[in-house]
Amino acid sequence: MGSVSTRVEPAERVLDLLIALRHAEGRLTKAQVRASVNGYRDAASESAFERMFERDKDLLRELGVPIITDVDPVHEDAVGYRLDTAGYALPEVSFTAAEIGVLSLAATVWQDAHLHGSAHRGLTKLRAVAAGAEPDAHLGVALRVQAAETALGPLLDAIAARQAVTFTYRAASTAQETVRRVQPWRLVSRDRGWYLLGHDLDRDAPRVFRLSRVTGTVRPTGEAASFEVPEHDAHQMLALGAGAGVRAVLAVLPERGAALRARAVEERGERDGRDIVVVETHDDTALATEIASYGSSVLVLEPESLREAVLARLRAVAELSRDG
Repeated sequence: MGSVSTRVEPAERVLDLLIALRHAEGRLTKAQVRASVNGYRDAASESAFERMFERDKDLLRELGVPIITDVDPVHEDAVGYRLDTAGYALPEVSFTAAEIGVLSLAATVWQDAHLHGSAHRGLTKLRAVAAGAEPDAHLGVALRVQAAETALGPLLDAIAARQAVTFTYRAASTAQETVRRVQPWRLVSRDRGWYLLGHDLDRDAPRVFRLSRVTGTVRPTGEAASFEVPEHDAHQMLALGAGAGVRAVLAVLPERGAALRARAVEERGERDGRDIVVVETHDDTALATEIASYGSSVLVLEPESLREAVLARLRAVAELSRDG
């Protein structure tokens, strides 16, 4: 029985062509290209190979890869192809600690995606060669997906299905956790946080829930299409249910805490080598978690309750490190 050839995708073929040209010692003739590049060997005819090869060269050139047609000065009919390495190679790249921080911001966008590993490895190599890069230079710059956002998916499904949900919720004033049964109406983003608006079945009244205070798993209960969403004023519900705001005074090291600086409502100059900024929020739990992630780059000056919440998180991390 004859072997069955496997079709090579155009993208794979173009990549193989680039690799062949990049690693060739000198130039490659068409015959060498056809013999060495996966996908050309199985071309139905010489003309089919010519068409594929021309398309692939044009595509690489459009992508900025400088392919040079090289004619042998002795045998003018011997045409070869090579890369202009001077035009293709990148100059030496160096990054400051602040620039590494910005790259960290981009890399963490992939933290829940299949490219996370590649992004992390690439960033580690860049930090290794960055002049003067500090181990924690990127702290306070990275985008972080808060644990509360894991509730978004189940709640969106429940809202679409008009199905009640059950979850454990931590009260803001007492930190006590109770089980809540809610008919979810809608999700609203405010002050960099997410809020669930709905009808609390046990209290028989409309309520607002901060997703950062939802603990455990959100579970659907009851039948789908079991309720209708009434007319409601989301802004009024948030104003009444989100609770009092927190005005945090923070001391931030230079070139750190970019995300906090971006939403500061006030800047109070410099003190002891740190910039003093003021941030306001209605979600003190999420803010405490965010500030703790910056480590020593950000200190809480006011209020005392927020400083204690941040310190509690840092102590918990230290305990985990000692146990590990």
